[in-house]
Amino acid sequence: MGLNRWLLLSAFSIGAWAQSVSIDVLDATIKDKRVSGATVILQQTGETSLRATTNAQGKATINSPKNIGASAILIVKKEGFSDLVVKCPCDGLTYALSPVMKSLDGLRIVLTWGATPSDLDSHLLYANKHIYFDKKGSGLAYLDVDDISSYGPETITIQKLEPNETYIYTVHNYSGKNAHTDALSKSGAKVFVYAGQSLVKTYNVPQKIAGNVWTVFKIDANGQIIDLNAIDEHIYNGQLPTEYIKRFAEKASGANAAAGVQIASAPIASEAVELNNKGERLYRAGNFQDSISYYQLAVEADPRYAQAYSNMGLSYRKLNLFSESMWANRNAISIASGEDANIVRANSYYEIARLYEQNGAFLDALNYYQLANRENPKQAYDKAIARVKAKL
Repeated sequence: MGLNRWLLLSAFSIGAWAQSVSIDVLDATIKDKRVSGATVILQQTGETSLRATTNAQGKATINSPKNIGASAILIVKKEGFSDLVVKCPCDGLTYALSPVMKSLDGLRIVLTWGATPSDLDSHLLYANKHIYFDKKGSGLAYLDVDDISSYGPETITIQKLEPNETYIYTVHNYSGKNAHTDALSKSGAKVFVYAGQSLVKTYNVPQKIAGNVWTVFKIDANGQIIDLNAIDEHIYNGQLPTEYIKRFAEKASGANAAAGVQIASAPIASEAVELNNKGERLYRAGNFQDSISYYQLAVEADPRYAQAYSNMGLSYRKLNLFSESMWANRNAISIASGEDANIVRANSYYEIARLYEQNGAFLDALNYYQLANRENPKQAYDKAIARVKAKL
Protein backbone atom coordinates (compact mmCIF):
# COMPACT_ATOMS: atom_id res chain seq x y z
CA MET A 1 0.00 0.00 0.00
CA GLY A 2 1.64 3.28 -1.15
CA LEU A 3 2.53 5.96 1.34
CA ASN A 4 0.82 8.63 -0.76
CA ARG A 5 -2.47 6.87 -0.21
CA TRP A 6 -2.15 7.45 3.53
CA LEU A 7 -1.44 11.12 3.01
CA LEU A 8 -4.70 11.38 1.07
CA LEU A 9 -6.83 9.79 3.79
CA SER A 10 -9.07 11.95 5.94
CA ALA A 11 -8.16 12.55 9.56
CA PHE A 12 -8.63 9.70 12.01
CA SER A 13 -9.32 10.99 15.50
CA ILE A 14 -7.57 9.15 18.31
CA GLY A 15 -7.39 11.87 20.95
CA ALA A 16 -4.30 12.97 22.83
CA TRP A 17 -1.77 10.43 23.98
CA ALA A 18 1.74 10.31 25.36
CA GLN A 19 4.46 12.62 24.10
CA SER A 20 6.77 9.75 23.22
CA VAL A 21 6.38 6.60 21.15
CA SER A 22 8.67 3.61 21.69
CA ILE A 23 8.42 0.58 19.41
CA ASP A 24 10.35 -2.60 18.67
CA VAL A 25 10.98 -3.75 15.09
CA LEU A 26 11.52 -7.40 14.16
CA ASP A 27 12.05 -9.38 10.97
CA ALA A 28 8.72 -11.04 10.12
CA THR A 29 10.35 -14.22 8.79
CA ILE A 30 13.16 -14.98 11.28
CA LYS A 31 12.24 -15.63 14.90
CA ASP A 32 13.43 -12.96 17.37
CA LYS A 33 15.62 -11.23 14.78
CA ARG A 34 15.78 -7.51 15.58
CA VAL A 35 15.95 -5.03 12.71
CA SER A 36 18.46 -2.23 13.23
CA GLY A 37 18.78 0.84 11.05
CA ALA A 38 15.06 1.05 10.19
CA THR A 39 13.61 4.53 9.77
CA VAL A 40 10.56 5.21 11.93
CA ILE A 41 8.40 8.20 10.96
CA LEU A 42 5.50 9.65 12.93
CA GLN A 43 3.11 11.76 10.86
CA GLN A 44 0.07 13.77 11.80
CA THR A 45 -1.91 16.31 9.83
CA GLY A 46 -0.54 19.84 10.03
CA GLU A 47 2.61 18.88 11.94
CA THR A 48 6.22 18.27 10.92
CA SER A 49 7.02 14.57 10.62
CA LEU A 50 9.13 13.20 13.48
CA ARG A 51 11.82 10.58 12.82
CA ALA A 52 13.98 8.07 14.64
CA THR A 53 16.16 5.08 13.71
CA THR A 54 16.04 1.66 15.34
CA ASN A 55 19.14 0.73 17.36
CA ALA A 56 20.97 -2.61 17.44
CA GLN A 57 18.12 -4.07 19.54
CA GLY A 58 15.53 -2.96 16.98
CA LYS A 59 14.13 -0.28 19.29
CA ALA A 60 13.26 3.30 18.40
CA THR A 61 11.81 6.13 20.47
CA ILE A 62 10.25 9.29 19.06
CA ASN A 63 9.81 12.24 21.39
CA SER A 64 7.29 14.92 20.53
CA PRO A 65 7.27 18.50 21.89
CA LYS A 66 3.47 18.37 22.16
CA ASN A 67 0.68 15.88 22.54
CA ILE A 68 0.05 13.91 19.38
CA GLY A 69 -3.58 13.76 18.30
CA ALA A 70 -5.88 13.97 15.35
CA SER A 71 -4.32 11.87 12.58
CA ALA A 72 -1.25 10.02 13.81
CA ILE A 73 0.29 7.49 11.42
CA LEU A 74 3.45 5.46 12.01
CA ILE A 75 5.63 4.46 9.05
CA VAL A 76 8.54 2.00 9.33
CA LYS A 77 10.95 1.68 6.39
CA LYS A 78 14.15 -0.16 5.57
CA GLU A 79 15.84 -1.14 2.31
CA GLY A 80 14.96 -4.71 1.35
CA PHE A 81 11.70 -4.70 3.35
CA SER A 82 8.15 -3.60 2.55
CA ASP A 83 7.14 -0.28 4.09
CA LEU A 84 4.84 -0.70 7.09
CA VAL A 85 2.11 1.90 7.65
CA VAL A 86 -0.16 1.75 10.72
CA LYS A 87 -2.59 4.00 12.54
CA CYS A 88 -1.71 4.81 16.13
CA PRO A 89 -1.84 4.58 19.13
CA CYS A 90 1.29 2.45 18.74
CA ASP A 91 3.46 3.15 21.80
CA GLY A 92 4.97 0.04 23.39
CA LEU A 93 4.07 -2.27 20.50
CA THR A 94 6.19 -4.56 18.36
CA TYR A 95 6.05 -4.43 14.56
CA ALA A 96 7.47 -6.90 12.07
CA LEU A 97 8.89 -5.89 8.68
CA SER A 98 8.30 -8.22 5.75
CA PRO A 99 11.30 -8.83 3.47
CA VAL A 100 10.42 -8.03 -0.15
CA MET A 101 8.88 -11.15 -1.73
CA LYS A 102 10.42 -12.45 -4.95
CA SER A 103 7.56 -14.73 -6.04
CA LEU A 104 5.20 -13.40 -8.68
CA ASP A 105 2.02 -14.97 -7.31
CA GLY A 106 2.61 -15.09 -3.55
CA LEU A 107 1.41 -13.40 -0.37
CA ARG A 108 2.77 -13.00 3.15
CA ILE A 109 0.51 -12.74 6.23
CA VAL A 110 1.97 -11.17 9.40
CA LEU A 111 0.18 -11.13 12.79
CA THR A 112 1.29 -8.90 15.69
CA TRP A 113 -0.42 -8.02 18.99
CA GLY A 114 0.19 -6.56 22.46
CA ALA A 115 1.45 -7.91 25.78
CA THR A 116 -1.64 -10.06 26.35
CA PRO A 117 -2.67 -12.74 25.59
CA SER A 118 0.71 -14.43 25.50
CA ASP A 119 -0.06 -16.84 22.66
CA LEU A 120 -2.05 -16.08 19.52
CA ASP A 121 -1.79 -18.60 16.69
CA SER A 122 -2.12 -18.21 12.92
CA HIS A 123 -4.04 -20.85 10.98
CA LEU A 124 -4.20 -21.17 7.17
CA LEU A 125 -6.49 -23.66 5.43
CA TYR A 126 -6.37 -24.53 1.73
CA ALA A 127 -6.84 -27.67 -0.36
CA ASN A 128 -6.44 -30.49 2.19
CA LYS A 129 -3.83 -28.60 4.20
CA HIS A 130 -4.05 -26.93 7.61
CA ILE A 131 -0.95 -24.87 8.46
CA TYR A 132 -0.37 -23.87 12.09
CA PHE A 133 2.18 -24.38 14.88
CA ASP A 134 1.94 -28.19 14.80
CA LYS A 135 1.95 -28.50 10.99
CA LYS A 136 4.18 -25.78 9.65
CA GLY A 137 3.77 -26.72 5.97
CA SER A 138 6.36 -26.72 3.23
CA GLY A 139 6.85 -25.76 -0.38
CA LEU A 140 4.07 -23.46 -1.51
CA ALA A 141 2.93 -22.28 1.95
CA TYR A 142 4.49 -22.47 5.42
CA LEU A 143 4.61 -20.94 8.89
CA ASP A 144 7.84 -18.91 9.08
CA VAL A 145 7.58 -17.85 12.71
CA ASP A 146 5.53 -19.11 15.68
CA ASP A 147 5.47 -16.89 18.78
CA ILE A 148 4.19 -17.88 22.24
CA SER A 149 5.44 -14.99 24.38
CA SER A 150 3.36 -11.95 23.39
CA TYR A 151 3.65 -9.34 20.63
CA GLY A 152 4.45 -11.72 17.74
CA PRO A 153 5.07 -11.90 14.93
CA GLU A 154 3.34 -14.99 13.65
CA THR A 155 4.09 -15.17 9.93
CA ILE A 156 2.76 -17.35 7.13
CA THR A 157 4.22 -17.10 3.61
CA ILE A 158 2.35 -18.33 0.54
CA GLN A 159 4.96 -18.69 -2.19
CA LYS A 160 2.38 -19.31 -4.91
CA LEU A 161 -1.39 -19.35 -4.81
CA GLU A 162 -2.64 -22.68 -6.12
CA PRO A 163 -5.08 -22.34 -9.05
CA ASN A 164 -8.79 -22.56 -8.20
CA GLU A 165 -8.17 -23.08 -4.46
CA THR A 166 -9.83 -21.25 -1.57
CA TYR A 167 -7.72 -20.13 1.42
CA ILE A 168 -8.99 -19.24 4.91
CA TYR A 169 -6.87 -17.31 7.43
CA THR A 170 -7.84 -17.40 11.13
CA VAL A 171 -6.29 -16.26 14.43
CA HIS A 172 -6.82 -18.36 17.57
CA ASN A 173 -6.23 -17.23 21.14
CA TYR A 174 -4.40 -20.38 22.28
CA SER A 175 -4.12 -18.84 25.75
CA GLY A 176 -7.91 -18.47 25.91
CA LYS A 177 -9.10 -21.62 27.62
CA ASN A 178 -12.21 -19.65 28.60
CA ALA A 179 -13.71 -18.85 25.20
CA HIS A 180 -16.22 -16.33 26.60
CA THR A 181 -13.82 -13.45 27.25
CA ASP A 182 -12.83 -10.38 25.25
CA ALA A 183 -9.07 -10.97 25.69
CA LEU A 184 -8.59 -11.45 21.94
CA SER A 185 -10.64 -8.35 21.18
CA LYS A 186 -8.48 -6.34 23.63
CA SER A 187 -5.18 -7.75 22.33
CA GLY A 188 -4.48 -4.97 19.82
CA ALA A 189 -3.95 -7.68 17.20
CA LYS A 190 -3.26 -6.55 13.65
CA VAL A 191 -2.86 -8.61 10.49
CA PHE A 192 -0.82 -7.30 7.57
CA VAL A 193 -0.96 -8.86 4.10
CA TYR A 194 1.89 -8.25 1.63
CA ALA A 195 2.30 -8.86 -2.11
CA GLY A 196 5.75 -8.32 -3.59
CA GLN A 197 7.12 -5.27 -1.79
CA SER A 198 3.77 -3.70 -0.90
CA LEU A 199 1.37 -3.83 2.02
CA VAL A 200 -1.98 -4.52 0.33
CA LYS A 201 -4.34 -5.22 3.27
CA THR A 202 -4.43 -4.36 6.99
CA TYR A 203 -6.88 -5.78 9.55
CA ASN A 204 -7.49 -4.70 13.14
CA VAL A 205 -9.13 -7.14 15.54
CA PRO A 206 -12.83 -6.25 16.12
CA GLN A 207 -13.44 -4.47 19.42
CA LYS A 208 -15.71 -5.29 22.39
CA ILE A 209 -16.60 -8.82 21.24
CA ALA A 210 -16.18 -11.97 23.34
CA GLY A 211 -14.55 -14.96 21.68
CA ASN A 212 -11.24 -16.67 21.12
CA VAL A 213 -11.32 -17.13 17.33
CA TRP A 214 -10.88 -14.30 14.81
CA THR A 215 -11.60 -15.37 11.22
CA VAL A 216 -9.88 -12.60 9.31
CA PHE A 217 -10.25 -13.23 5.57
CA LYS A 218 -10.49 -15.78 2.81
CA ILE A 219 -8.91 -15.87 -0.64
CA ASP A 220 -11.28 -17.06 -3.35
CA ALA A 221 -10.52 -19.25 -6.39
CA ASN A 222 -9.62 -16.13 -8.43
CA GLY A 223 -7.12 -14.90 -5.83
CA GLN A 224 -9.27 -12.09 -4.39
CA ILE A 225 -8.88 -11.39 -0.66
CA ILE A 226 -12.36 -11.22 0.87
CA ASP A 227 -12.83 -9.64 4.31
CA LEU A 228 -14.55 -11.78 6.95
CA ASN A 229 -13.31 -10.05 10.13
CA ALA A 230 -15.53 -11.94 12.59
CA ILE A 231 -14.98 -13.25 16.15
CA ASP A 232 -16.50 -16.44 17.55
CA GLU A 233 -16.19 -18.68 20.60
CA HIS A 234 -14.69 -22.16 20.44
CA ILE A 235 -14.39 -24.43 23.48
CA TYR A 236 -10.66 -24.87 24.06
CA ASN A 237 -9.20 -28.29 23.39
CA GLY A 238 -5.57 -27.47 22.69
CA GLN A 239 -5.92 -26.65 19.03
CA LEU A 240 -8.40 -25.33 16.45
CA PRO A 241 -10.07 -28.06 14.38
CA THR A 242 -10.06 -27.77 10.60
CA GLU A 243 -13.80 -28.38 10.31
CA TYR A 244 -14.60 -25.65 12.84
CA ILE A 245 -12.56 -23.09 10.86
CA LYS A 246 -14.38 -24.02 7.64
CA ARG A 247 -17.83 -23.85 9.24
CA PHE A 248 -17.25 -20.48 10.87
CA ALA A 249 -15.74 -19.01 7.67
CA GLU A 250 -18.88 -20.06 5.80
CA LYS A 251 -21.03 -18.50 8.54
CA ALA A 252 -19.05 -15.24 8.41
CA SER A 253 -19.22 -15.16 4.60
CA GLY A 254 -22.98 -15.61 4.68
CA ALA A 255 -23.45 -12.91 7.33
CA ASN A 256 -21.33 -10.42 5.38
CA ALA A 257 -23.16 -11.17 2.13
CA ALA A 258 -26.54 -10.77 3.84
CA ALA A 259 -25.44 -7.44 5.30
CA GLY A 260 -24.22 -6.20 1.92
CA VAL A 261 -20.71 -5.57 3.28
CA GLN A 262 -19.18 -5.23 -0.19
CA ILE A 263 -22.09 -3.40 -1.85
CA ALA A 264 -21.67 0.37 -1.95
CA SER A 265 -24.54 2.85 -1.91
CA ALA A 266 -25.11 5.01 -4.99
CA PRO A 267 -23.55 8.20 -3.50
CA ILE A 268 -20.41 6.29 -2.46
CA ALA A 269 -20.21 4.64 -5.88
CA SER A 270 -20.28 8.11 -7.49
CA GLU A 271 -17.41 9.20 -5.25
CA ALA A 272 -15.50 6.09 -6.30
CA VAL A 273 -15.96 6.93 -9.99
CA GLU A 274 -14.60 10.43 -9.40
CA LEU A 275 -11.56 9.06 -7.55
CA ASN A 276 -10.94 6.50 -10.29
CA ASN A 277 -11.14 9.23 -12.95
CA LYS A 278 -8.49 11.24 -11.07
CA GLY A 279 -6.32 8.13 -11.02
CA GLU A 280 -6.73 7.71 -14.79
CA ARG A 281 -5.70 11.32 -15.40
CA LEU A 282 -2.58 10.82 -13.30
CA TYR A 283 -1.84 7.58 -15.16
CA ARG A 284 -2.06 9.32 -18.54
CA ALA A 285 0.31 11.99 -17.18
CA GLY A 286 2.83 9.26 -16.28
CA ASN A 287 2.36 9.67 -12.52
CA PHE A 288 1.81 5.98 -11.80
CA GLN A 289 2.45 6.00 -8.05
CA ASP A 290 -0.09 8.72 -7.32
CA SER A 291 -2.59 7.09 -9.67
CA ILE A 292 -2.42 3.97 -7.48
CA SER A 293 -3.26 6.07 -4.44
CA TYR A 294 -6.47 7.28 -6.07
CA TYR A 295 -7.41 3.81 -7.31
CA GLN A 296 -6.97 2.51 -3.75
CA LEU A 297 -9.23 5.25 -2.43
CA ALA A 298 -11.77 4.39 -5.14
CA VAL A 299 -12.01 0.75 -4.06
CA GLU A 300 -12.23 1.80 -0.41
CA ALA A 301 -15.24 3.94 -1.37
CA ASP A 302 -16.73 1.09 -3.44
CA PRO A 303 -15.19 -2.36 -2.79
CA ARG A 304 -17.05 -3.75 -5.85
CA TYR A 305 -15.37 -1.35 -8.28
CA ALA A 306 -13.59 -3.82 -10.56
CA GLN A 307 -12.40 -1.24 -13.11
CA ALA A 308 -10.41 0.61 -10.43
CA TYR A 309 -8.65 -2.63 -9.48
CA SER A 310 -7.89 -3.32 -13.15
CA ASN A 311 -6.49 0.20 -13.58
CA MET A 312 -4.44 -0.28 -10.41
CA GLY A 313 -2.91 -3.40 -11.96
CA LEU A 314 -1.77 -1.40 -14.98
CA SER A 315 -0.11 1.24 -12.81
CA TYR A 316 1.65 -1.39 -10.70
CA ARG A 317 3.02 -3.03 -13.85
CA LYS A 318 4.33 0.32 -15.10
CA LEU A 319 6.29 0.55 -11.82
CA ASN A 320 7.60 -3.03 -12.29
CA LEU A 321 5.63 -4.11 -9.21
CA PHE A 322 4.53 -7.37 -10.77
CA SER A 323 3.22 -9.21 -7.71
CA GLU A 324 1.12 -6.21 -6.79
CA SER A 325 -0.20 -6.04 -10.36
CA MET A 326 -1.14 -9.71 -10.16
CA TRP A 327 -3.02 -9.10 -6.89
CA ALA A 328 -4.95 -6.11 -8.26
CA ASN A 329 -5.95 -7.87 -11.48
CA ARG A 330 -7.14 -10.95 -9.59
CA ASN A 331 -9.41 -8.70 -7.54
CA ALA A 332 -10.80 -7.15 -10.72
CA ILE A 333 -11.59 -10.57 -12.20
CA SER A 334 -13.28 -11.81 -9.05
CA ILE A 335 -15.68 -8.87 -8.55
CA ALA A 336 -16.39 -7.78 -12.14
CA SER A 337 -20.13 -7.55 -12.79
CA GLY A 338 -22.55 -5.70 -15.04
CA GLU A 339 -22.58 -5.10 -18.77
CA ASP A 340 -18.85 -4.41 -19.06
CA ALA A 341 -17.77 -7.31 -16.81
CA ASN A 342 -16.45 -9.43 -19.67
CA ILE A 343 -14.26 -6.55 -20.90
CA VAL A 344 -12.84 -5.91 -17.42
CA ARG A 345 -12.15 -9.61 -16.92
CA ALA A 346 -10.57 -9.94 -20.35
CA ASN A 347 -8.26 -6.98 -19.74
CA SER A 348 -7.16 -8.35 -16.38
CA TYR A 349 -6.70 -11.91 -17.68
CA TYR A 350 -4.54 -10.41 -20.43
CA GLU A 351 -2.47 -8.41 -17.93
CA ILE A 352 -1.89 -11.52 -15.77
CA ALA A 353 -0.87 -13.47 -18.89
CA ARG A 354 1.67 -10.77 -19.80
CA LEU A 355 3.15 -10.99 -16.31
CA TYR A 356 3.49 -14.76 -16.53
CA GLU A 357 4.99 -14.57 -20.02
CA GLN A 358 7.49 -11.92 -18.97
CA ASN A 359 8.58 -14.19 -16.11
CA GLY A 360 8.94 -17.29 -18.30
CA ALA A 361 5.84 -19.12 -17.00
CA PHE A 362 4.54 -19.90 -20.49
CA LEU A 363 1.92 -22.52 -19.61
CA ASP A 364 0.32 -20.13 -17.11
CA ALA A 365 0.55 -17.33 -19.67
CA LEU A 366 -1.17 -19.46 -22.32
CA ASN A 367 -4.01 -20.31 -19.94
CA TYR A 368 -4.67 -16.66 -19.11
CA TYR A 369 -4.42 -15.46 -22.73
CA GLN A 370 -7.03 -18.08 -23.61
CA LEU A 371 -9.25 -16.92 -20.75
CA ALA A 372 -8.98 -13.34 -22.02
CA ASN A 373 -9.93 -14.44 -25.53
CA ARG A 374 -12.90 -16.39 -24.21
CA GLU A 375 -14.23 -13.31 -22.39
CA ASN A 376 -13.75 -10.83 -25.23
CA PRO A 377 -12.26 -12.25 -28.48
CA LYS A 378 -9.58 -10.03 -30.00
CA GLN A 379 -6.94 -10.36 -32.67
CA ALA A 380 -4.31 -9.21 -30.16
CA TYR A 381 -5.22 -12.14 -27.90
CA ASP A 382 -5.00 -14.61 -30.83
CA LYS A 383 -1.51 -13.32 -31.61
CA ALA A 384 -0.45 -13.64 -27.96
CA ILE A 385 -1.72 -17.24 -27.83
CA ALA A 386 0.22 -18.14 -30.99
CA ARG A 387 3.36 -16.43 -29.66
CA VAL A 388 3.31 -18.29 -26.33
CA LYS A 389 2.52 -21.65 -27.97
CA ALA A 390 5.67 -21.21 -30.05
CA LYS A 391 7.69 -20.89 -26.82
CA LEU A 392 6.44 -24.14 -25.30
